[in-house]
Amino acid sequence: MARTADVVIIGGGIHGCSTALHLALRGLKPILIEKDYAGRHASGVNAGGVRQLARDLHEIPLSISSMDIWERIEELVGDDCGFGAHGTVLVAESETELAGFRERVDDLRLRGFVHEELIDAAELRRLVPAVSDRCPGGVVSRRDGAADPFRTTQAFRRRAVEKGAEVVEGVTVTGLSRRGANWRVETTDGDFEAPKIVNAAGAWADRIAAMLGEPVPLAVVAPMLMVTSRLPAFIKPVVILRGRKLSFKQLDNGTVVIGGGHLSTPYRDSNETVLDWEKLATSARTVWELFPAMHEATIVRAWAGIEAYMPDGIPVVGKSSTSEGVFHQFGFSTHGFQLGPGTGAMMAELVATGSTNTPIDGLGIERFAAR
Repeated sequence: MARTADVVIIGGGIHGCSTALHLALRGLKPILIEKDYAGRHASGVNAGGVRQLARDLHEIPLSISSMDIWERIEELVGDDCGFGAHGTVLVAESETELAGFRERVDDLRLRGFVHEELIDAAELRRLVPAVSDRCPGGVVSRRDGAADPFRTTQAFRRRAVEKGAEVVEGVTVTGLSRRGANWRVETTDGDFEAPKIVNAAGAWADRIAAMLGEPVPLAVVAPMLMVTSRLPAFIKPVVILRGRKLSFKQLDNGTVVIGGGHLSTPYRDSNETVLDWEKLATSARTVWELFPAMHEATIVRAWAGIEAYMPDGIPVVGKSSTSEGVFHQFGFSTHGFQLGPGTGAMMAELVATGSTNTPIDGLGIERFAAR
């Protein structure tokens, strides 16, 4: 006999766990199905950036609502998740790049968004004293910060269970079918039934969508990260570059986490990645050039997490275009961690009421229908 719920969530990353919690807080009974364990992939091994800075216009409303939740995260999940709001700084490496940043900030302000602030060389060096003298300025988002990704995902999972959600791990979805008013989710550990389904399956979400007749051009990627030996404290904000791929932050223990988008080779069927050490060396050289304080650092570990990347670089969020009672929440394209709390709250509202007060225009799966 199938196990029943109000909603079945497929995928136990930050988005699935956040949605499970927010549904439970609304008095619904969700069952979350995860093929490995919560936070096993991208949600647990990303750089932990909690940023509004440099987001696509379609994502900004979700990012703003999510930041409001981050600032009271301990109240929500019973754990501060290691969140620290020291800002994110986008460093300009040339006057030409800074001029482009100025255009972006001016455009955002005309649209009513004021979270990005252009800064000159003096303010850049106040915020990031160790940066190279040749950098003429940048952009700061002062409410941004960083958190511990695995700890955060587990905190959402734990609180969701405390509030009445059920989490079933080590179970793979093998099929979906309609049974009257319900959806039947067939798995390697029996069947589950619910009137509504949320597809939050990350790098495997295209397979779930295909079962529903909604194929999507999802690419499987595995961004690489590395961590250094401990160094004396020299930087507080998260630092990112756009011209050259880089994200950069120093943890409280003195180690520095370096990322920025260079990709390893993923094998999603075996949960494995193969690192590209030449690309990692490129990231290391970029840090070495921009931050003289890093000249004595050594790399002690590198890793990658498997995740989904969409052709336009923004997620798929919203109702199915073909199937009643189905909702999609995937494809966050290497920058979904900060969005997790707010997207979960939005998705719970959408599932429970049929609509949401958070604008998600342009994020629907229907944008790929004609491709």
